[in-house]
Amino acid sequence: MASINSSVLWKYCEVLRLTKNMRLTIGLEQSTPQELRSFSDWILQIGEGRCGIVVNDKLFVDIPSDLIIPILENPVEDIVNTIYLIQNFRDPSFFQDRAILVPTVDNVEKINNYIVDLLPDKEKNYLSADSICGSDVYSDVDVDWINVEFLNQIRCSGLPNHSLKLKIGVPIILLRNIDPAGGLCNGTRLVMRDLGRNVIGADIVSGSNVGDKVFITRMNMIPSDTVIPFKFQHRQFPVSLSFAMTINKSQGQTLSTVGLFLRHPVFCHSQLYVALS
Repeated sequence: MASINSSVLWKYCEVLRLTKNMRLTIGLEQSTPQELRSFSDWILQIGEGRCGIVVNDKLFVDIPSDLIIPILENPVEDIVNTIYLIQNFRDPSFFQDRAILVPTVDNVEKINNYIVDLLPDKEKNYLSADSICGSDVYSDVDVDWINVEFLNQIRCSGLPNHSLKLKIGVPIILLRNIDPAGGLCNGTRLVMRDLGRNVIGADIVSGSNVGDKVFITRMNMIPSDTVIPFKFQHRQFPVSLSFAMTINKSQGQTLSTVGLFLRHPVFCHSQLYVALS
């Protein structure tokens, strides 16, 4: 089997081990070194699958009580009130390092819609234009039942919804690479500034281009989801609200204030590790 440690050059290589969780250094001012070390060890155990008990082939992990938000009546309302303070919504920097993480897309939409409805500003609804890619239709698929209404309802990972509701001041996340040199990459977070008819304006609040004012137009997107037995084109602004995002989408983000909404269990312990770290 060909591998790097089978190479004749392997004996000249030095193995470097990553032993310090650099993300935890963000909280040095709020926690003691002992607390950080204990939390770091706990996260490492989760990442290696050494934490929790297995029941019916499912791993159950106890979350420390000091990390759990008390639930009163509405869990969505409780976590939103803990992570986001309505009076800070006018400050773009407020969204630079906070988010609510969830395992599934359906709960992402539920939380995002709940928060955006709380804001008093006027809402603008952008609708996508969807069409099937005729040349790519599988021969065994009956396209007669594939109408525009059906295409509008399809939900795919990394694809903006047919109905995109935006308001001035709300945080959004970019879903496509547009201009990497200018800081517009997949995963870049922004705050809405202008709601035009064919162009939206926003301020970058993450990455190395924080503060830059940019404009984004609609673009054609063809989802690569293999579960869908045909290809279709989705024309929409390549963004979505980012009050909440999936755990997978949060990878690569640097967040100091995170709420973890677990209405449904995570898919694997590595996903929980990503959310907690």
